Amino acid sequence: MPHEVADQLQALFRWGHIVAGVLWIGLLYFFNFVNGPFAATMDKDTKGKVVPELMPRALFWFRWGAAWTWITGILLLGIVYHSNKSMMFGTPEPGMGGGERSDSAGIMVLLAVFGFLIYDVLAKSALGKKNQNFAVLCLVLVAAVVWAFEHVGGLTYRAANIHLGGMFGTMMAFNVWFRIWPAQKKIIAAVKAGQAPDAALVATSGLRSKHNTYMSVPLIWTMINQHTVSYSTQFGTGIYVSTVLAVAVGWLFVSWLYKKAATVKGF
Repeated sequence: MPHEVADQLQALFRWGHIVAGVLWIGLLYFFNFVNGPFAATMDKDTKGKVVPELMPRALFWFRWGAAWTWITGILLLGIVYHSNKSMMFGTPEPGMGGGERSDSAGIMVLLAVFGFLIYDVLAKSALGKKNQNFAVLCLVLVAAVVWAFEHVGGLTYRAANIHLGGMFGTMMAFNVWFRIWPAQKKIIAAVKAGQAPDAALVATSGLRSKHNTYMSVPLIWTMINQHTVSYSTQFGTGIYVSTVLAVAVGWLFVSWLYKKAATVKGF
């Protein structure tokens, strides 16, 4: 692909990626920090009027925002990194990973693409319902994945960061389309019929939405990785420490947001 064409496509896909991402993540935060606490204050009759009208509209934009964010993200990943090997394996700053392409790099990329399958199994397990234990396990797994990106796959800092972000984004889009939306369709139908929704469906939808919220903040860190290279080189943290630290800090920030959301009241 000619360089000029690739640059134009990159600009268009990045524009679409950001617009769709704002739509998706904005609604994700609305559901978790605004609608969730508000819904807890509604009685049965109010829910029967509000939920069937509000949620299908909001979920339409939510799921298609997720779809287009993921599609444009994959296209960007291909243009920026996989068509430009120097971005993937080029000579980096000292301690930043990268260099010669490793034979295991393809395996690392497949891990980023299909990691959602491992996540889904873990999330459905008994451990997945214990939030703190699950968070610790996931942070350990994130650290292992980032270490493998750098030391096994030979990815540069930016390539490792964005592939971790791609893995998070794929998990989140999977949750939206295959866990949250199917459950919400049945929940909305039950509320409209004046029936109590299946508690298991409510738990699944809520848990996966919460997981997405936690992943969203470190995901944004990976999206701005061009601006964090100097941070990593300046402090000599390399890929491993700075990225894992960003994930941990992001998760702590989301935990604080949930606590704060519970204290915000209406008039």
